[in-house]
Amino acid sequence: MDYRERSQLWLHSQIGYVLQSFYMFFGTVRENIRFGRLDASDQEVEEAARQVSADAAAARLEHGYESNVGESGGRLSVGEKQLILFARAILADPAVFVLDEATSSIAAETEQLIQKAIRHVLKGHTSFIIAHRLSAIRQADLILVVKDGRSIKQESHEELLKQEGYYYDLYFRQFEEEAAMQVFKEG
Repeated sequence: MDYRERSQLWLHSQIGYVLQSFYMFFGTVRENIRFGRLDASDQEVEEAARQVSADAAAARLEHGYESNVGESGGRLSVGEKQLILFARAILADPAVFVLDEATSSIAAETEQLIQKAIRHVLKGHTSFIIAHRLSAIRQADLILVVKDGRSIKQESHEELLKQEGYYYDLYFRQFEEEAAMQVFKEG
């Protein structure tokens, strides 16, 4: 079917977004996840949360899933907000996932939870992962390397590293910088 023959509403309903700049609604954890599919049962909401470890964020709060997240999710850490938004996207069960810098502002531990969820949950879905943090895309089937606004390479992570070009330099420079920051924090 040609997507151009479909409404914009239909197109948007087929895409699940997890963005760097997120929007949490004033309401409960359950309501924020359920926004992904308004007719979802409580059990479906909680299962989506479990799949991405957002259930831990709910468990930390006094009233669990019924806890109010505060204005713009103010009662939650950035990582907890991202996990809840990821659960929202999973609950919608879209044909396509778009993760735009979804791990850029979170702690390494939360990034590992999201990476695990990405490997498990996104299997069988078309996914676009936009990231400067290259650890977020290592598992991708195909990586588009963009330089100066143009795609310059299209390969797997392993193939790009073998070529020792622009991606290789970015990848190893990023990990050297992260290692230096870790030493600085520990020192």
